[in-house]
Amino acid sequence: MSKRFATLPAALGFLLPSSLALAETDWTQVDAAIGKKSVLVGAVHKYGLPRSDLHVTVDGVDIKPGLALGGWIAFESSGRSAMMMGDLVLTEAEVNPVMKSLLANGVQATAIHNHLLRANPATFYMHIAAHGDPAKLAKAVRDALAETKTAFDASASTGEPPKLGFDTAQIDSALGFHGKNNNGVYQFSIPRSDPIKVDGAPLAPAMGVANAINFQPTGDGKAAIAGDFVAFAEEVEPLLKSLQKGGVETTALHNHMLDEEPRLVFVHFWANDDAVKLAHALRAALDAVHAATKS
Repeated sequence: MSKRFATLPAALGFLLPSSLALAETDWTQVDAAIGKKSVLVGAVHKYGLPRSDLHVTVDGVDIKPGLALGGWIAFESSGRSAMMMGDLVLTEAEVNPVMKSLLANGVQATAIHNHLLRANPATFYMHIAAHGDPAKLAKAVRDALAETKTAFDASASTGEPPKLGFDTAQIDSALGFHGKNNNGVYQFSIPRSDPIKVDGAPLAPAMGVANAINFQPTGDGKAAIAGDFVAFAEEVEPLLKSLQKGGVETTALHNHMLDEEPRLVFVHFWANDDAVKLAHALRAALDAVHAATKS
């Protein structure tokens, strides 16, 4: 874990009674602190924080939360302590009040930037990181988001997701992975083929270091696509050229974290065109960033 996030109990863990040092997190307390249940992705506890309260459009497309408004926090635990990372979707007026609250409660803001172009209203994305008691960190995030209208409805939809209107089998075949229909957005999370580390320890892809690809249907077999690629510095130029060749717009290029190894560059994208055509363009882009082997 990062030295920047070291806590006294973690640093002196060898002095604690073994029953305390090895105690596991009670995730029901974390759920209660954030106001919803986590989804377990491998060993990572992840909480979705979609901005379903916002009505955002890009080029006439009404953006669903799963396309580009899906905030989240995730915890990778070690006993009672955990590393937290996340991405909060905010309006312009919310950025500084949320950051002030987070910083006052031990949560870092590691990046603030756009993911979209021409969004109306404009949206901003605050990447965060911390290390410590997961329940306390979850409460810090919940308290900060009280400055927003983020919905914390813990109920989950049990019905069939909306029909997508494009051929998901062809998209799966083009990308080499199987997507999932998340409330009308077809989503992929594709890890890199090489490990990402923080202070020498591997970081799980679910902590925000997987390539994210989302398709939202726009009619007649078309889809709006958004997400981001995880690139090393030397991969950025080939990736940008690949996206450009495939008719996919680059909307942002920046960091999300402060101390990952190797250093990562996140390249966000947008297009609205034939869904299968775009899937082939995104497969070429995945090849430029050494994504994991096709499933």
